[in-house]
Amino acid sequence: MGGLFLAFPAIFPAGVTLIAKHEERKRQRAGLSGKLRGKAAAALETRGAVIGACGLFFFAFAVHTLLPTRPTATALSLATLAWLATSVMIWCLRSRRFQRRLP
Repeated sequence: MGGLFLAFPAIFPAGVTLIAKHEERKRQRAGLSGKLRGKAAAALETRGAVIGACGLFFFAFAVHTLLPTRPTATALSLATLAWLATSVMIWCLRSRRFQRRLP
């Protein structure tokens, strides 16, 4: 599992680039300029990665705090809940903020 998270900073830029290029090509096949659509798709992926990283911070903090006093399975379960709650909360706050901007 650790290898997956350690590889993320190296894989993420390549993945976002591929998503942007894929969206551009898809729009170009339809006869439209795909630059803005590609950038928007890449930005959406980046937002999701930032939200996940914030959740991961709270996961690490919960493990660091709980592991010395709780059994390993309990500490990891509670830390996973902390990650989930944080990520969902940030996503909900972001969604509300975005919806307020729409006319």
